[in-house]
Amino acid sequence: MKTEIKVAIVVVSFLLIAAFIKFFDKEDVWKVNEKRLKEEIISIDESVTKVNLLDITPFEWDVVYSFDPYTSSEDIYEKVGYKWDEITETVSEGMNQIVFMKDGKVVCYVYGYPENNGYGINFHAQMLTVDDPLTFQVDRNSGFNYLLFRVE
Repeated sequence: MKTEIKVAIVVVSFLLIAAFIKFFDKEDVWKVNEKRLKEEIISIDESVTKVNLLDITPFEWDVVYSFDPYTSSEDIYEKVGYKWDEITETVSEGMNQIVFMKDGKVVCYVYGYPENNGYGINFHAQMLTVDDPLTFQVDRNSGFNYLLFRVE
């Protein structure tokens, strides 16, 4: 009987440790959604020249911001309405700094050089909502899919 209790204690302890690790090692939603967005953008067929941003975002959002290079984190926090610890200021021209939001919360964060990310999105210093025209031209001149916003 004592052996069964010891085994039960070991099993329960192991399960609690595993649950604790899983809970605290959980990846942030904006990181998960950025990976999903990347997969969608890089898989755009070669024959496609235009896409609607809503059709390729595999998550719900209601507003997306694009920030100019060198925009301070404080300015970004003010624009999006709250602080979160993952924001990084862009350090040079050509970097993406894009924040997708849903109901006032960040749901996707795109940061970095498009050539390093393997894709790019360009609609500098703008805010778009799901109600705006969201047609982007697919440019492949850099060797990867780069979405360029075009007002039609």
